[in-house]
Amino acid sequence: MDLPRAFIPEARRLLKLARDDRRAAERELAALRPELQATVICEAPLSIRRKMIELLPSPEDVIPLIPEAEFTYICRSIGLEDASWLLPMATETQLVTAFDLDAWSGLSIDHTRLDLWMAALADSDDETMLRAARALDPEMLVLFLRNHVDVTLKPSEQEDPDWSPPDSSRTLEGQFYFVAKDPKDDIAPLLHLLHTLFQGDYWLYFRAIQAVKEEMTADNEEWALRWRTGRLEDLGFPSWDESMRIYGFLRPERLAEMPKETHALDFESWDLPVWINDLPGVQSDERAFFRAVRELEAEERSAVFYAIIALANRVAVADRMELGDSESLPGAIDKATRFTSLGLEHLATEVGLTLEETLRRVSIERLFRVGTNLDRESALPKSIWEGGEEEEDTLVDPDGLH
Repeated sequence: MDLPRAFIPEARRLLKLARDDRRAAERELAALRPELQATVICEAPLSIRRKMIELLPSPEDVIPLIPEAEFTYICRSIGLEDASWLLPMATETQLVTAFDLDAWSGLSIDHTRLDLWMAALADSDDETMLRAARALDPEMLVLFLRNHVDVTLKPSEQEDPDWSPPDSSRTLEGQFYFVAKDPKDDIAPLLHLLHTLFQGDYWLYFRAIQAVKEEMTADNEEWALRWRTGRLEDLGFPSWDESMRIYGFLRPERLAEMPKETHALDFESWDLPVWINDLPGVQSDERAFFRAVRELEAEERSAVFYAIIALANRVAVADRMELGDSESLPGAIDKATRFTSLGLEHLATEVGLTLEETLRRVSIERLFRVGTNLDRESALPKSIWEGGEEEEDTLVDPDGLH
């Protein structure tokens, strides 16, 4: 949901009031409609968002309005071990996005982070656990279960009349028996998940527990990654292969090429999963990109804003940053504007145009690509130097000007 940004100055006043007079801020917040309360929460630094949420009269009306990534950041800033009270207020989309952003490392599931989110769900309530389990990909549930337990199916009497359950195993329905892979492993969240599914959605329980026994781990990982990639694309994070195009190699003679089109700022806005009011450094940074932005019309600056965020998302994915970390996007924006500035200055000098006119005529992604080719050793993500030929093959010289 696009929160009312015109309210931002008033939101900042309320944040200052909350530091000076908590009761007065609580009264003023109570008089606002939920959309404005959500704006105040998003404007608050992560370090005090919990305190601001506690001032809300009905946080359950406000939390669902928080952008998806910001919800993840709030949970991380509180600490997942203490954030279980927030989860019942979240939408299914917020919960799934939290797993998509924070339970993965690069292109692989981060089982440590996944366990933390599952533990937080287990500490919430059964309804929240069931909502989340239904919203998550079944493959994610299967991979979580398989990382902790082995499953055995009881054979029929005719197949094995002397069969007995594995030592220390448990069962909920007398057919599937599961035992912890590591006797020291705390499987309480897993038991909560299985009990909740068994009671609330037996077919999902059956699908998950049978898959742990029968399906290949690699297949589940592949499909989980596919579903996650599609959802992240909807949030503005392209696939890794697509994102790596921003680092495509350009021959030296192509660095000063100009596109025929002259409408590089025809860029539509979309609902951002994060709360960003302005580009970091616009007021103080003297990079060429920001100097050019200051010379543009208001509508053009808006287009630049969304274009640079789109580029930063590609940088974050290509560089395999932790998407659930609130510091990743600012870092990606910093890198995006740094190399865009390098490409902008080079191209403007070569073709004899002003910085702002060059920005109008050449896409920001193209300017970034020119900049990275001017200093490839500094620009390319570490994974390129460590990934060998497979990742180097993604750095082709793309056709055309983008």
